[in-house]
Amino acid sequence: MEKKKAVIQFGEEVEGYDIPVLNEREIRAAAGILFLATFLSLMFIVFRGNFVPIKYVVTFFFADFLIRVFINPRYSPTLVMGRLIVRNQNPEYVGARQKNFAWKIGVGLSATMFIFLVLVNAYSPITGIGCLICLAFLFFEAAFGICLGCQFYPLFYKKKAQYCPGEICDVKARQDIQKISPVQLFIVFAFIGCIMLAAFTLQTEFEKKPYDLFGIDSTAAKVKQEKPGK
Repeated sequence: MEKKKAVIQFGEEVEGYDIPVLNEREIRAAAGILFLATFLSLMFIVFRGNFVPIKYVVTFFFADFLIRVFINPRYSPTLVMGRLIVRNQNPEYVGARQKNFAWKIGVGLSATMFIFLVLVNAYSPITGIGCLICLAFLFFEAAFGICLGCQFYPLFYKKKAQYCPGEICDVKARQDIQKISPVQLFIVFAFIGCIMLAAFTLQTEFEKKPYDLFGIDSTAAKVKQEKPGK
């Protein structure tokens, strides 16, 4: 018989694990969703000066993290969406304690942005830096599976974090497939050098606006000009 789950709790009890755990796969999926929403809303500010999308995103972001930390991650909308997306993948269990600490940082950042952007209706370097920090945290989680907030957990708690993503909590020798050779490093630096060289030599060519291959824009403009005369 399945054990009844409490409404307010943090982490899941899974057989074989002596502490509450969470599914890292759905956490990464949720981070990707929040990153995309935040990034797109910032693009509205940069290119159109429109702050409406970011206000919605910040409000939703704040509410989502409040549910995660103070009620139950099971009821976080983004984590539920993440679970739906990765439901066919085998779970990767991670310790809930360090995630709780990391998400408290998220609550603090989102609360700050919510107060300034939504309640006070003002923007400043505080909100800008807060958004950039959130984007960095979400990107590292979604793209690399690295929880930046979790890195600060040992500084505040004497207990060692358990069941970290990729087993980084456990000190062990790297396998051959993880090692980087001098040739690989050279390729990376050469690639960066080629990008910098291209920025100097191809800048003029890249600045040229592409022409409309099929003439769609010109046709649409012509039709628009003809309409008022009819």
